[in-house]
Amino acid sequence: MPDQNVSTPASVLDDLRWRGLIAQSTDERELAVALAGEPITFYAGFDPTAPSLHIGNLVQLLTMRRIQNAGHFPLGLVGGATGMIGDPRMSGERVLNDADTVAGWVKRIQTQVEKYLDFDGPHAARIVNNLDWTGPMSAIDFLRDVGKHFRMGRMLAKDTVANRLNSDEGLSFTEFSYQILQGMDFLELYRRYGCVLQTGGSDQWGNLTSGTELIRKVEGRAVHAMATPLITKADGTKFGKTESGTVWLDGELTSPYAFYQFWFNTEDASVDSHLKVFSFRSREELEALAEATATRPHAREAQRALASEMTTLVHGEAATNSVIAASGALFGRGDLSEIDSSTLGAALTEAGLTEITGPLPTVVELLRESGLAASGSEARRTIAEGGANINNQRITDPDHVPSPGDLLHGRYLVVRRGKKAVAGISVAAGS
Repeated sequence: MPDQNVSTPASVLDDLRWRGLIAQSTDERELAVALAGEPITFYAGFDPTAPSLHIGNLVQLLTMRRIQNAGHFPLGLVGGATGMIGDPRMSGERVLNDADTVAGWVKRIQTQVEKYLDFDGPHAARIVNNLDWTGPMSAIDFLRDVGKHFRMGRMLAKDTVANRLNSDEGLSFTEFSYQILQGMDFLELYRRYGCVLQTGGSDQWGNLTSGTELIRKVEGRAVHAMATPLITKADGTKFGKTESGTVWLDGELTSPYAFYQFWFNTEDASVDSHLKVFSFRSREELEALAEATATRPHAREAQRALASEMTTLVHGEAATNSVIAASGALFGRGDLSEIDSSTLGAALTEAGLTEITGPLPTVVELLRESGLAASGSEARRTIAEGGANINNQRITDPDHVPSPGDLLHGRYLVVRRGKKAVAGISVAAGS
C-alpha cells in the first residue's frame, strides 16, 4: 500500500462524508458514536462471480482501509457460498458456476483483498469465507434457524427483487434466497468476532439491512450498515466500463497500461470526485489538484495524479513507471527500445493495433493499414509535409520499407502521424 494519511477514530466518519462515501446508513449518529469509541469489528463481502475484482470493488476495499486506519478491525469476507449463487442483478439471472470454478476464484479474490488491508498492524485484518459456516448447514437447519426470521413482504419489497419479479424473466428462488444468506453472514460474524458494521454499495442496501434486521431479531442487538454510493461518470453512465469491457484489477485481464489510461482519461467534471473516493492524498493536496483542474485543465494534473496513484496501488511502482515511460515514448518523448514487450503491446493495443502478414510494406501502406491515412494520396501528403514517423523516426521517402531489424521486440512498429495520432503494426511471426 502507498503512504496513507491515518484518520483518528473521531474524524473517520467526517472524512468519509467529505469524500462523498456515505449514501445511506442505518443510524449515522449512532454509527458516529461507535466509530469514535473503542475499536469495532466491521466487514465487507466480495463474491467470486468472476476470476478478478474490478475497479468498482476498490470503493469498498479502500473504504475498509480508511476505517481500519482509524483504528478498527476489518473482516474481508470472500463469498465461497454466496458466490455459488450471486446476488440478483437488474439485468437478469446469473449463470451458476461449478464448485471447482468458484473455489479457484475464491483463492484469486482472497489474494486481491489481502493486498489492500493491513494484516500485521495493531488492528490486523482477517479473511473469512462464508462457505465455512454455510457449507455444513443442512437445508432444514437453514430454513428453521434462519429462514423463519425473514418475512416475505419485506423480502419482496427490496428494489432489485421487485424489479426482477416484474420483468419478463422473473426471479428464481435461488437468487431470491441471496439476501437470507447475506443476512446470515452478518449474524455469524457478529457471533464469532463481535462484528457490528457492514459496508457495501448502495445497490446492496436491501441485503445489508437483511443482516441488521436478523441480528436485531435473533440477538436483540442494534448493529450498523453503511452504503457507499455507486460511482458514475459525469454523464451518469456506469463507472469502470470501457469499449473493451470491465476494468479489472488483475493485470492479465486489464493491462497496467490500459488501467493507467482509464484513470488518465477521466473527464474534468469527474476527476475531483474520483480523487476524493479513491486517493489517499491529504485534503489539502486534493484541494490543490481541484484548483489546478479549474484554472489549467489542459495540464491534466489531477488526472495524472489519479492515474499514477491508482496504478501504483494496484500494480506497483515499477509497472507505473513503465507505463508512463511507454506513454511518452509513443509520442517521441522517450526510447521505444527500452519499453518491455508486454507494456508496448498493451500500449499499442490501446492506441489501435493492426496485424499484418507477408513482406513489410512501404510507409505509405503502413499509414493506410494503420488507419492513420484514409488513402494513398493522403499518406503521401503526410510524408511530404514531414508528418510521418516510424518508431519515432521521421520518414521522408514514401517508398521507404522498414527492415526486419526495425521491428521492436521482433514484432512491432509504432506508426505516428503528426504529434498526436499514433497506431501500432504487429507483424505476424514468419512474415
